[in-house]
Amino acid sequence: MTQLDHPSRPADREPRKPGTDPLTLVVGVHLVLLDDGTVLLGRRRNTSYANGLWHLPAGHMERGEPITRSMTREAEEELGITIAENDLELVHTLHHLDADDGRSRLQLFFHAARYEGRVRNAEPHKCEELRRWPLDRLPADIVPYTAHALGEIACGNPLSTVGWPA
Repeated sequence: MTQLDHPSRPADREPRKPGTDPLTLVVGVHLVLLDDGTVLLGRRRNTSYANGLWHLPAGHMERGEPITRSMTREAEEELGITIAENDLELVHTLHHLDADDGRSRLQLFFHAARYEGRVRNAEPHKCEELRRWPLDRLPADIVPYTAHALGEIACGNPLSTVGWPA
């Protein structure tokens, strides 16, 4: 058999070298609701990740939806509020190497210029309580990358990395 018998393998194509395959990222979306120097956090409950720790209202991008819809969907599901996609502002991007599973995660942090409805705990089975915390006095039991990102946001830094070797 010749290369012409296998059109899916062009003659000039070499096998991929390790580490050259395209990266598959997990994309997380986080809502940063700031008010008078405070930020809204929820204490996670009955979850496989960071159970018992404080975290921003957050979730993951799902197949077939744009990132802005991912964020508005999570706001609806977790807080019972409606945010128009064009009212979202990307305030921070964090490229996070998760020490627990070794996966590369792109964490996107959004601020909502406005929203409709009253913020409430719409998922009490996943969130023990919602509470506002001063940005300069976050709880000690907060998801570490969340504390990092909030610090970067407070400093006006739009991009950071966590978990990568120096």
